[in-house]
Amino acid sequence: MAMLIYGHRGARGEAPENTLASFQACLAAGVNRCELDLRLSKDGQLMVIHDATLQRTTGQRGTVSQLTAAQLQRIDARQAMPNWPGPCPIPTLAQLFAQCSFAHWQLEVKPTTTAHTITIVQALDQLSARFGLHDKITLTSNSRRILATAQQLAPHLARGFIAEHAWLNPIKSAQRYGCSLLALKYRLATPERIHAAQREGMHVSVWTVNEPAQMRRLVAYGADSLITDFPGLAIASLGNH
Repeated sequence: MAMLIYGHRGARGEAPENTLASFQACLAAGVNRCELDLRLSKDGQLMVIHDATLQRTTGQRGTVSQLTAAQLQRIDARQAMPNWPGPCPIPTLAQLFAQCSFAHWQLEVKPTTTAHTITIVQALDQLSARFGLHDKITLTSNSRRILATAQQLAPHLARGFIAEHAWLNPIKSAQRYGCSLLALKYRLATPERIHAAQREGMHVSVWTVNEPAQMRRLVAYGADSLITDFPGLAIASLGNH
């Protein structure tokens, strides 16, 4: 089976991460699968941003949860790429669903409070239903609370466990929450672990893979997909999948 390619936060290495421009760059490169990060605004909207704070991507102080969606959408998130030609506001997930046609979305939910976890899972369920995307998304997290809440409140949404440490026994952790996807950090992606997860019926996605040699190695290992900051480079290295 051909290796599938996911753009990491859109095309993080080629455009300001987790912005509409980044996801458009991913699609323009010929990659129609993406991974992104979700956090909750003050008024309960799903915002596409990795950090809990604004400093790294916008240069501004404060946290995502302290501001409304409207306020966040007025903030320029191209701090890491100041020479990018135009402003790149923090988008809502609804905006991306409306403007970007991806074949599949890995939607990572960051650890948060119990109340926020419930709100995020319910909002994601409602939004994916509104756009008819239930079969095109996988809710991913390294948080057991988030995966357990999703399993309870929205069992029809596919779940994925993000594994960064081997001592947690990634495969058993994923099975505990009925996950159909296992997202392995690159250094954990041994052929043995990949094949063991696949034998349990899981799709194995490996992150973050930016070197062509690493990409080709994962093909040889039999991984199902990789997540990369450079979707254009991945296409050039592996061919259009």
